[in-house]
Amino acid sequence: MTARVVVLVSGSGTTLQALLDAAADPGYGADVVAVGADRGDIQGLTRAEKAGVPTFVLPVADYDTREAWDAALTEEVASHDPHLVVSAGFMKLVGPAFLSRFQNRMVNSHPALLPSFPGMHGPRDALEYGVKFTGCTLFFVDAGVDTGPIIDQRVVPVEPTDDVSQLHERIKVAERDMLVDSIGRLAREGWTVTGRKVSIP
Repeated sequence: MTARVVVLVSGSGTTLQALLDAAADPGYGADVVAVGADRGDIQGLTRAEKAGVPTFVLPVADYDTREAWDAALTEEVASHDPHLVVSAGFMKLVGPAFLSRFQNRMVNSHPALLPSFPGMHGPRDALEYGVKFTGCTLFFVDAGVDTGPIIDQRVVPVEPTDDVSQLHERIKVAERDMLVDSIGRLAREGWTVTGRKVSIP
């Protein structure tokens, strides 16, 4: 069985493209069945349309409350019957309705080795702290900020000459590779979550 994946984007969609490219191989085990965004006129939606993948756009401003937006997003994503939901640069926090519906099925990545350096500035914070290694983390989204059960991590060395943008670019490469590899494994092999521990058979 091929796993159905809905991808949420807010920008250029480079991670989405990596997933679309991987899913073109029937042996990958996952198929991107829809791509959603919180704003129109972004390259991520164009990438999906070029690949023939259905898209939807739900701007927060179109709803009276954040809860109403979250409910609409939940129903729209659920209508595509996904096994996994992937946040690929999606810049909006989902709410309780969404998290309840897709518990341990929504995947996000973070450009640091969690639990170190959570939040918006992982590469900058790692560089300022002076660590010799940082990296990226793939996790199932929960109600906290970058606190969900960890699926995978990749280590990226910090070079003495790095500035924030150089370090972040190298992390992004590792992040895309990690996400594509892990989504394929989750799709092909399944997973269980026990407490904070994610197991892929």
